[in-house]
Amino acid sequence: MSKQKTSLSEKMARLKDSFVSQLPERVSELEDALQQLSAPTDASNPALCTLHRHWHSLKGASRIFGFNELAKIASLAEAELQPLLESDNSPVDADWLVHQQDLVKKLVLHFASLDQRDGVHKSSFQVPFFEMGQINHHWQELGSPLIYVCDDETEQVEYLEYQLQCFGYRVRHFTDVDDFEQTVMQQQPDAIVMDVHFPQGKTAGTETLNRVNQRLGYQLPALVLSGMEHFEARLSAYRAGCRSYFTKPVKPLTLANALDKLVRKPETDPYQVLIVDDEPAVAAYHSLILENAGIKVRQVHDPAEVLNALREFTPDLILIDVYMPGCNGYELAGVIRQVPEYLGISIIYLSSETDPKKQLSAMEVGVEGFITKPVVPDELVAAVLLRAERMRALRGLMTRDSLTGLYNHTTTTEIISAILAQASRYNEPLVLAALDLDLFKQVNDNYGHQAGDQVLLALSHMLKNRLRHGDIVGRYGGEEFVILLRDTDIQAAHNLLDQLRREFSGIVFSAGSDTFSCSFSVGLSTFVNYSTLDELMHNADNALYQAKELGRNRVIACSGDQHGD
Repeated sequence: MSKQKTSLSEKMARLKDSFVSQLPERVSELEDALQQLSAPTDASNPALCTLHRHWHSLKGASRIFGFNELAKIASLAEAELQPLLESDNSPVDADWLVHQQDLVKKLVLHFASLDQRDGVHKSSFQVPFFEMGQINHHWQELGSPLIYVCDDETEQVEYLEYQLQCFGYRVRHFTDVDDFEQTVMQQQPDAIVMDVHFPQGKTAGTETLNRVNQRLGYQLPALVLSGMEHFEARLSAYRAGCRSYFTKPVKPLTLANALDKLVRKPETDPYQVLIVDDEPAVAAYHSLILENAGIKVRQVHDPAEVLNALREFTPDLILIDVYMPGCNGYELAGVIRQVPEYLGISIIYLSSETDPKKQLSAMEVGVEGFITKPVVPDELVAAVLLRAERMRALRGLMTRDSLTGLYNHTTTTEIISAILAQASRYNEPLVLAALDLDLFKQVNDNYGHQAGDQVLLALSHMLKNRLRHGDIVGRYGGEEFVILLRDTDIQAAHNLLDQLRREFSGIVFSAGSDTFSCSFSVGLSTFVNYSTLDELMHNADNALYQAKELGRNRVIACSGDQHGD
């Protein structure tokens, strides 16, 4: 951690050095603006707005980098400008102009008095920043999670073992608590499914689990699966740290969902923030604060480039400086809101503006908040995380299928289209799969829609946990699914989906006293053989139709691809 702090401190020091090195240029800009105002003029002169922007920018940057005296000078100059900007065609007074020039001279004198050794190039320069440690860890799956099932009812466990393997788990079965304990001490599993009752006693299972946890010095993730319903068994399970208790028989999907909560960490991408600020040093400063908290940041210094940036970078939040040349923050927010797909993106102003009336007026274009410069680093991170999390949640409601949690039809199409555009630039091999459950209407008709929902959930669970994080899985409608396998050829895609097909057809579903199985068919097409989404979908659908015609429960590649069934 200390190494990380030192690195961040050095970056901050370089930013401070850069700010100081640019001060002569800032002074020159102020002098140029004042020169344009030296002739008889009034408040309509655009040089007044330019002068205000320069002073405002200098005030904010000076505060950020700890040059409080410079900030005071700039703040005073900006305050003197404000009445002129708010008046209608009031003349610029000569005495006012002289005082502005005196403030510039004062600025130059203070800059000349700075101790370069202590004020600029000192590598130990410290700027307070928010330390969150590493957030948003990605779950890196090194093989499937390993589950130990300790239960002396062999027949039931063999059935359960197969089902859990279909959902992406490795399962090792123990019928004896002593063997289980010995193995756990040699190799710890990701989670444990433990029965309570063994020949050694009615609570021998949870007693063994307690002993294992004591020997290890920590508590293994565990749940109980037992045929015993009585209070003593449940209490022993709770005391062993098992908060989930299932009675036999249990639906495999129910157990798999419980195990997911114990061992699978959500694969969430880092939050993304777009910073728009014409001051590169200030933008870099805010970027460092956010990046140190695990947030991905992109900087834009020219407002005219924002729409292009939004096409390439999908932020959860946009931070916009208010005073920028050519297009101020209020105008930029309005332009962004003109684009329908950007209506929902959270926008926050970052500015030295403290006037509540102006802040309220600035938010009329649908901006969510105002963070005043200089920012308190931990407050900036907290504000960004809060709004980014809310944006992700809202986006999830709009982009995900409510039953399965997979991407919905519209989102699937948009994401795949974007990936195809990228693949065309980098010649990435892709395979698109159109998947359809076989005779699914009969499941709903014979066993009810609840049973049908269980089939859809089981299939979505299998696809999410057996495919890679970078692959795209979407529910296209009803019992239809679309899968995009990245960096994959047709042979590998066929082998993978055929394996999943065989395993899925072996899952046993229950509806009351009835049990049944389900299967699916798949049609495949490849990029670059078909270069557009319409072509890929059309040919994958043709291959899927062929699979149905040949008897269902099979994987077929379209005729234009090299590999067939």
